[in-house]
Amino acid sequence: MSGQNKSLFIAEKPSVAREFAKALKYNMRNHDGYLESEEAVITWCVGHLVTMSYPDVYKPELKRWSFQTIPFIPEEYKYEVIPSSAKQFQIVSGLLNRADITTIYVCTDSGREGEYIYRLVERQAKVNGKTRKRVWIDSQTEEEILRGIREAKDLSAYDALSDAAYLRAQEDYLMGINFSRVLTLKYGDQVKNYLHADKGVIAVGRVMTCVLGMVTLREREIRAFQKTPYFRVLGSFLVGERAIDGEWKAVTGSKYFESPLLYKENGFKERKDAEALIGECVPDSAHVISVEKKTEKKNAPLLYNLAELQNVCSKIFKISPDETLKIAQELYEKKLTTYPRTDARVLSSAVSKEIGRNIKGLFAYPPCAEAAKEVLAGEAYKTIAKTRYVNDKQITDHYAIIPTGQGFGALNTVSATAAKVYELIVRRFLAIFYPPAVYKKVSMCIGMQGEGEHTENFFANFKLQESEGWMKVSRASFLKDRKDAAQGKDGAQDATGSTESGGKENGGEEEEEKEIACDPAFLEELGKLKKGTQLSYNGAQIKEGETTPPKRYNSGSLILAMENAGQLIEDEEMRAMIKGSGIGTSATRAGILEKLVRNKYLALNKKTQIITPTLLGEMIFDVVRYSIGSMLNPKLTASWETGLAGVADGSISKEEYTQKMNAFVTKHTENVKTLNNTAELRRCFDYASAYYKSGKTK
Repeated sequence: MSGQNKSLFIAEKPSVAREFAKALKYNMRNHDGYLESEEAVITWCVGHLVTMSYPDVYKPELKRWSFQTIPFIPEEYKYEVIPSSAKQFQIVSGLLNRADITTIYVCTDSGREGEYIYRLVERQAKVNGKTRKRVWIDSQTEEEILRGIREAKDLSAYDALSDAAYLRAQEDYLMGINFSRVLTLKYGDQVKNYLHADKGVIAVGRVMTCVLGMVTLREREIRAFQKTPYFRVLGSFLVGERAIDGEWKAVTGSKYFESPLLYKENGFKERKDAEALIGECVPDSAHVISVEKKTEKKNAPLLYNLAELQNVCSKIFKISPDETLKIAQELYEKKLTTYPRTDARVLSSAVSKEIGRNIKGLFAYPPCAEAAKEVLAGEAYKTIAKTRYVNDKQITDHYAIIPTGQGFGALNTVSATAAKVYELIVRRFLAIFYPPAVYKKVSMCIGMQGEGEHTENFFANFKLQESEGWMKVSRASFLKDRKDAAQGKDGAQDATGSTESGGKENGGEEEEEKEIACDPAFLEELGKLKKGTQLSYNGAQIKEGETTPPKRYNSGSLILAMENAGQLIEDEEMRAMIKGSGIGTSATRAGILEKLVRNKYLALNKKTQIITPTLLGEMIFDVVRYSIGSMLNPKLTASWETGLAGVADGSISKEEYTQKMNAFVTKHTENVKTLNNTAELRRCFDYASAYYKSGKTK
């Protein structure tokens, strides 16, 4: 051991530690659990080395679950080394306290969880009298690692983030232990006996239970939905040589205006009435009542954050959010992309000034090399800071996921799916430097003489693409057509050819605005149209349909709904406005979903990624609904996360948050003890079990 003072770098994983060693370029020697040179020592955790102690560590009698020992709220929390990680903890602890180590560089993942991992180790190792610096980086490239070390702040600058991390863990601990115990003691036998199961443990959690509620409520909405059949009339009219469709609506002047024969204004309850309308229209009377033509520009979507990437990958590749996270983490660790556990969909102003390096690096990536060269030859990347794609106010810990422009050798070592995910990230990134797509948007009202003095109106809405703009670069090489390019309205919807409606009651009732091929002859004919222009009638057809129930969540849309506090919001501007009020965090959402599936509360169809509740899950939902119903409220659950963000930014004190948290747990634990609602729950269980083939599952 050298007598000179040394710095210790502590990373979250061995692979990250090796990247730091490469960047520092010291002559490092391998030791058991660490690397060392004359100047420095580099070591690592293996994820969490320390965890919170179970109640029986406080008092042995707390091992037995009973009403008398809850609520259990420690005045001071106890922590212990995870047995499987004991060896590495001893190594790290010894290094942290070594006399020649004077400065500690904390290099765990740059986020709340990474902060917590290190702080627990430092606390358990009883470290004192050292200079501690926090390295905060957005990628694992050599330049970024060296910048992070060079600009490392004193660890105390992150004390508020550390407080939030501790509180998050304590909150999950208190709710998990107290609510799981009180509900199991109160209702566990009832659940167990109903299912003829061996055990009746009821596991609840701050975020987990809320997500279970979202899925169960959606399933019950679908069951309660009453389908309504209807018959729409579509007229076909010639503009030049091209036929366009117009949808009939019963507006003022129609024989059927406010008629009881209608289902809403655009369809009939009976086919015979739709047929009667067609027979009443005079074929040679078609004329333009109004026509509006306007130019519409559509900008490239915002960049990927983790939730958006998980949503896209669920739709295109049919993989779970947890699998997407693993891929994103691998791409990050192989220096291909920036930090994945981010909620931001924009760049920081600082990185926007250096973005040319990322673009130039993509010259070495064949699928997008030409596009990267085109971007760098233009001016847009120089002024990107003035656009909506750069906004420091929308960034908490990290900016959006983008390619680093480095690490291409590692692409040969990743799976085929990971390579495709990387291509999506690159194309989404390059798209922001392209001009908007330009459309000619046309809205027409076409009139025909109906019965007597009545006029029947047909409405045609369509658009023609005049310039593809950013869409030129958005089409992934592995997808068949633009509809599959997954880069359309907001990056995911076109992967399945439709948007996630989040369950609109009138799903499928309206003729959607169509995009049709643009050619000069058709544009010329459109230009001639004006009020009164006669059109050739090309016949009509009846389109039968029925109202559709809300859609089930898939794994990707559920992650988006969690990000948006229970709302599946597709509009990215609106999503940006409510950012920060989600359920869980980008780092935890995939794991929460995995746990619900593992507990058999939710079922995940691996082929389609559709998520449904199980009978057990529905029963747990009802138990919570009739006991601690507020846990099912996404807005309340999101408010806890907002509160933690407030602790992290210093706007809420640790003491204030702790007081509210303890009061919430105490109030609801005590309330459950007094409830007498087993008969109501039995009726709920009977209702749910009727929807499962076996009736009652073991």
